[in-house]
Amino acid sequence: MTATCRAADAIARRLYAAGCRHAFGMPGGEVLTLVDALEAAGITFVLCKHENAAGFMAEAAWHQTGAPGIMVATIGPGILNGVNSIANALQDRVPLIVLSGCVDADEAQTYTHQVLDHSAALQEITKATFRLSAGAAHVIADKAVTIATEGRPGPVHIDVPISVADAPVAATPSAPRAAAAATAPAGAALDTARDWLATAQRPVMIVGVDAMNENASAVITAFATRHNIPVVTTYKAKGMFPEDAPLAIGGAGLSPKADALIVPFVQQADLIICAGYDPIEMRPGWRDIWDPRQTRVIDITAEPNHHYMHQATLNIIANCAASLATISEGAPPRETWTAGEVATLKSALADAFPTDAEWGPAAIIDTCAQTLPRDTIASVDSGAHRILLSQMWPCTQPRVLIQSTALCTMGCALPLAMGTKLCAPDRTVVSFSGDAGFLMIAGELSTAAELGLKPIFVVFVDASLALIELKQRQRQMRNAAVDFGKHDFAAIGRAFGGAGLEVHNRADLQAALTEAITADTFTVIACVIERGAYDGLI
Repeated sequence: MTATCRAADAIARRLYAAGCRHAFGMPGGEVLTLVDALEAAGITFVLCKHENAAGFMAEAAWHQTGAPGIMVATIGPGILNGVNSIANALQDRVPLIVLSGCVDADEAQTYTHQVLDHSAALQEITKATFRLSAGAAHVIADKAVTIATEGRPGPVHIDVPISVADAPVAATPSAPRAAAAATAPAGAALDTARDWLATAQRPVMIVGVDAMNENASAVITAFATRHNIPVVTTYKAKGMFPEDAPLAIGGAGLSPKADALIVPFVQQADLIICAGYDPIEMRPGWRDIWDPRQTRVIDITAEPNHHYMHQATLNIIANCAASLATISEGAPPRETWTAGEVATLKSALADAFPTDAEWGPAAIIDTCAQTLPRDTIASVDSGAHRILLSQMWPCTQPRVLIQSTALCTMGCALPLAMGTKLCAPDRTVVSFSGDAGFLMIAGELSTAAELGLKPIFVVFVDASLALIELKQRQRQMRNAAVDFGKHDFAAIGRAFGGAGLEVHNRADLQAALTEAITADTFTVIACVIERGAYDGLI
C-alpha cells in the first residue's frame, strides 16, 4: 500500500528539506492544516501580531540561516496585511515563501465573505504564484523553493484551498530540480575583461545585493586586494568588502553628502566593474553618472539589466564570484590610483561624518558602535537616522546591517532584529528606529517578550518625520503632516515586559547599552534628540 500524507505536508516537508526551521505569521481557520503540517515537519510556527512584521522576521531568518523565509497568512485581510513585506522581498531580492489559505474554488462561486483573488493581488510583487492542487503538491512545493532561490531570489506565493490542504497525496516526493551550476564568462568577453583590467589605471568596483546573495564576499575581497581596486557598495551590500580595509569606500546611494564625494570619484575611473550591482538600490543622484561609450564598464549580474538607469560596455550574465575569479586569472596586478586619490576620498568622507558630536544622531550612532561588541548585528529602519547610520556604522562582513534598501519601507527594523535574534541567539542584536517607524510596529514587542528574545531597540525620539520635515523645509514649504506627540518609549518597552530607558547624553546611553547587552529581556532605549538634529548631517 502506497504511503500517503496531506498535501500541506508535502509543502512543509519540502521546506524543511530546504533548511527552513521557522515560519512566521498569524493563523486563521483557512491555514490551520498548514500550521499543523509545518509543526509536524519540524518547522516552528512563530505567532506574530501583524503579517507585515512576519515577513520581515522571515527575511531576517533567511539572512542568518540561508534557508528561504516563510510567511503564513490567512484569507483576505491576512494576506493583504503582508503585501508591504512581500513587495520588499521582491525588490530586495529575498527568497520568501508566502503561504496563504483560501476557500475552495466551488465554494467561492457563491461564498464571498473575505474572498478575493490572492494570486491576482500578488502577481506583480512575486516571482511566481501558485494555487495548490493535490495531484501536483510535491511539484508545486519544489517549484516554489527553486524559483524563490534560483537566479535573483524573491518571493513565491502558494495559495492553499482548505480541502486541498487535507487531501491525501503520495508521501514520496518527486525528484527535486538540480541546482544550476555557477557560470563564468569565456571567449571574447573574457579576453576583453582581462585586457581592460590589465590596463586600467583608475579602476573602481561597485558591489551590490546580487553579489551578497551569491556569497561572493571572499572572492570580491581577494579580487579587489590583488588588483588594487577601491570598492563602493550599496547599503544592502555593506561589508561585502571589509570597511576597515584601505580600499573600502563604504556604502553609497542615499546620502547626498556622501554621494557628493563618491560620485565624482567614480566618474574619474577608467574602468568600472559592477559586481552584482542592482540599481534598484540607488537614488536619482546615481542615474547616468557614466557614459559607457566613454568609460569602460563591465556589468556582472544575475539577470540582464533592462532598467536603463545605467548601461555597460560589456554585459556578463553570470555568477559574480566565478566571473571575477576567472577574469583575475589572466590579468596581472598593477598599481592604481597612484596620486593618492583613494586615501583623499576616505579622509574627506571621514571629515563629512565626524564622530565627536557631544549629543545628537551622530553621537548616538558612534556611542553604539564604540560600546556594542564588534560582531553585533544591526537592523535599521527607513528615515534620516538610516542615512546617517549607514555611512557611520562599520561593517567588516556582509549581513550585519540589515535594512530595506529598494522599497525603503518603514517599520522593518524591529522585526528584522527579532528574527535575527531568534536565529542567532548568541549574537548581540540591535535595531535602530525613528520614533514614527517604531510606533508602526510596537505591538511586536509582545512577540519578543513571548519568545524570550533579548534584542536592543534604540529609538531616535524627536517627535517628527525628520527626513520628510527636512525636505519640506528645503523646499520652503509650510510645516504640515510631519509632527506628532512625543511619547514615552521607555515606558512602552516596560509595559510589554521588557526593560525601558530614556537617555539624553552619551554617558547615559553607554550605561544603558552596557546593561542591555547582558539583560534577561529585550531593552528599549529612547534617545531624545532636538528637532532639526539632522540638519547638515546627511
